[in-house]
Amino acid sequence: MAGKDTIVSGMAGRYASALFDLAKEENALDAVSKDFDVLSAALAESADLRRLTRSPVFSAEEQEKAISAVMDKLGVKGLTAKFVSLVAVNRRLFALEGMIKGYRALVAADRGAITAEVTVAEDLSKQRRDELAGALKEITGKTVDFDVKVDPKILGGLIVRLGSRMVDASLKTKLNSIKLAMKEVG
Repeated sequence: MAGKDTIVSGMAGRYASALFDLAKEENALDAVSKDFDVLSAALAESADLRRLTRSPVFSAEEQEKAISAVMDKLGVKGLTAKFVSLVAVNRRLFALEGMIKGYRALVAADRGAITAEVTVAEDLSKQRRDELAGALKEITGKTVDFDVKVDPKILGGLIVRLGSRMVDASLKTKLNSIKLAMKEVG
């Protein structure tokens, strides 16, 4: 595996790295990953939860109580719950999404996979996810895990970020290119 420092960095990376080491010791990599899937979905769906994690207005105690209640309701327990509570106590909830992303990258690297960030206009069906995974595997020669973000502003198509490479095949970008070309002609 590549050095962890090259995969994750900064404060969020240090937390992600520490959690990864603990989860690996306890054979809980998959359990923590599943918990993070649930927590990430909740963060994506709830503006109030995002505000709780990002706002400096709440005290560490308030954040810890609230996030613990949310995790109980979501069924997030064990190592993940302890980790997120510690993050809240240390007033680092604002970086939770970065920690989750870093953890996922470390797990993927440990399994010989790489992680891509995919932005689409609407959620991908199972068939489209499989097709995308196959195409990315063909290109990279490795198994590719991907985080899908839905952004209706791109109108259609997709944007794929894989390491330092990015492919923007979104309809919005194509329309902007046509618009620019038309201005140059006229």
